[in-house]
Amino acid sequence: MTTTTTEIREIKPKSFTRFFPPIARVLMGLLFLAFGIMGLFNLMSPPPNMPDAAKNYFEALVKMGYMLKFISGTEALVGALLLVNRFVPLALALIAPIILNIVAYHIFIQPSGFQPGAVVLFLELYLAWAYRKTFLPMLAPRTSPA
Repeated sequence: MTTTTTEIREIKPKSFTRFFPPIARVLMGLLFLAFGIMGLFNLMSPPPNMPDAAKNYFEALVKMGYMLKFISGTEALVGALLLVNRFVPLALALIAPIILNIVAYHIFIQPSGFQPGAVVLFLELYLAWAYRKTFLPMLAPRTSPA
């Protein structure tokens, strides 16, 4: 009796780490969807003890007229895309500048609230690593149009 390689299979236990990317994606999606909706409908009030630089920053965003709605809309859209698991690499690319701004804000203006920004930055970096194969074409040093 001969056996072929298709008949002999080694059964490997599946690792629990396979759940990490979906957990990170859903957690990040919930955060951005919630904060995006709260920003779009003005459901958040500013903290009472904001430094003057933070007050000036938000006043400037409000005076622009569109910027806070644009940021909140982007956050809500990205949150929804992450939750429904559609266009995840695009969502990660769209939210990256907002996350960098959140981190920069907490480094330079209000260091006391850095922890949530650090969590979101970690989730973004982890998901970018998990989806790294989809980002490789964007990282090519030279390309030509299709």
